[in-house]
Amino acid sequence: MRNLAADLEQQASLNLYRTRNITAGPQGPEVIIDKRRYLSFCSNDYLGLANHPKLVEALQRGAIKYGAGSGASHLISGHSVAHHRLEETLAEFTGRPRALLFSTGYMANLGVVSALAQRGDIIYEDRLNHASLLDAGLLSGARLQRYPHADTETLTMQLAELNNRPGFIISDGIFSMDGDIAPLPALADIAQRHNNWLMIDDAHGFGVMGPHGRGSLEEFGLGMKEVPILVCTLGKALGTFGAFVAGSEELIESLIQHARTYIYTTALPPAIAYATAASLSLLEEEAWRRDHLFSLIKQFRDGARQLNLPLQTSRTPIQPLIIGDTENALKTSQLLRDKGILISAIRPPTVPKGGARLRITLSAAHSEAHIDRLLQSLDETVNTIIR
Repeated sequence: MRNLAADLEQQASLNLYRTRNITAGPQGPEVIIDKRRYLSFCSNDYLGLANHPKLVEALQRGAIKYGAGSGASHLISGHSVAHHRLEETLAEFTGRPRALLFSTGYMANLGVVSALAQRGDIIYEDRLNHASLLDAGLLSGARLQRYPHADTETLTMQLAELNNRPGFIISDGIFSMDGDIAPLPALADIAQRHNNWLMIDDAHGFGVMGPHGRGSLEEFGLGMKEVPILVCTLGKALGTFGAFVAGSEELIESLIQHARTYIYTTALPPAIAYATAASLSLLEEEAWRRDHLFSLIKQFRDGARQLNLPLQTSRTPIQPLIIGDTENALKTSQLLRDKGILISAIRPPTVPKGGARLRITLSAAHSEAHIDRLLQSLDETVNTIIR
């Protein structure tokens, strides 16, 4: 059994101790912590919808109409009209026959893999997949085979070495700590050639990528034939909470029958589902948000290049700035905080040893002036630490 006190002491000695920021007020480009206002670059509210007045109003209307909680699981009495309509809207938006709501993305990933994988199957996962995908593979009872990040050549060799046994290829659409996009067309081709199902978790792409914000699959023109299982979350670009799986009629019905994280949990509050429907409407009505976001990404990357900041290659709102040493990453984060800039230091085991970083995330709620201030503050802190 783990010695709790000794473990906590060791975490602190290794600069790996985690603490929580207690924010006051809503999410936005600025947040209040301990009565001080900070310019925030560490939220996943990519489109700036989390505090949108229409979304707040929709949540209030949903609570008046449906109450505060669902009261039961979806299969008992907790599946409301709001849930059902949102599932239909999400299915239509993603171009798939059905969609199924889950309470969180973590639960969606665990539910899908545990419901579909069997002993004897093999699950192939990118080494940098989100923890929920890796946990899903480990807990499924199938054999988990990890391949180097985005290395489709090694993946193909692994499939051949294991005699092309039936299974799944599973990947993030956009990797949450690196901000890069998975080689989705190549993964789809490999999955089809080797008769494997392809499952993509597009938590960080949905609402942002693609001509209409339908996600990373739309970015590459991929549909249900190429990617049978699509998982997306609602608490990032859409600004609310929850997740969904979209796919065929047979897939969704199978999950309703067998996904334990769907069957054995209370449905998310119907008011959240009601508000999310409004969020989808805003996504389509206010397309300027994505245009503005990508303009800010370009502004930031151009400025970082001029300052010789060690950015990873990313064209998404996730812009990792590699510091390397854990202690230096913490120091840099604190120096920025002293300047009123909030950016978390991401440390092992979330990222590989030696890969500590500032995970900078941009939002459509930011302005060009915000980006200028960020760049100036980074120039005064990061370059001081790493040079």
